[in-house]
Amino acid sequence: MDRQQAGGTGGEAAATTIVVADDHPLVRDALRHALRQAIPGVRVLEAASLPEAQALIRDRGPVDLALLDLNMPGMDGFTGLAALRAAEPALPVAIVSATSDAAVVRRAIELGAAGFLPKSAPLEQIGDAIQQILDGEVWLPAAEAPADNSELAARARELTPQQLKVLAMISQGLANKQIAYALQVSEPTVKAHVTAILRKLGVSSRTQAVIAARLIDLQP
Repeated sequence: MDRQQAGGTGGEAAATTIVVADDHPLVRDALRHALRQAIPGVRVLEAASLPEAQALIRDRGPVDLALLDLNMPGMDGFTGLAALRAAEPALPVAIVSATSDAAVVRRAIELGAAGFLPKSAPLEQIGDAIQQILDGEVWLPAAEAPADNSELAARARELTPQQLKVLAMISQGLANKQIAYALQVSEPTVKAHVTAILRKLGVSSRTQAVIAARLIDLQP
């Protein structure tokens, strides 16, 4: 059965294309409706598993955004997210999940998700969140969202060039040992940099530092 669905007019080559991957047809229907309400002329491609989503991205691109359910076939928890991010590093990927557990949200962001959308959220909010992600922002449930971006940007200006490099590598998911090897410094030196980064950004964990870096688009 062909799950590909075209939204809007479908005739414009420049139309925004979004892959919606979820094994529940009703969820896909709801997301498609939210997308069409939020983004005029959007082209929606539907999949019921990660392999189907990967095939759509490969064969029906270019794709502007992928929305993935964490628990559909082929995902294997976060393994599927990590695999898709590795294969398509330039493609924004957002998780749409029935859970809003803080640990799950944090892990998704650590692995490169551009947003985390609870399925329980109103369709209007989901549409707004997807539009923000397409605009290059990171969208999280209110409980996980960091404070004012302008304050984060001011704090980030205190980071040294080396600390910016370390933060960029943290954002790529590298461990301290890998960062130390790449920068040709000792692991304790990297740990000291990480401690300084957390202090200067006013955050308490590596995950929060990654979120902060993405929110203000830090470059090493």
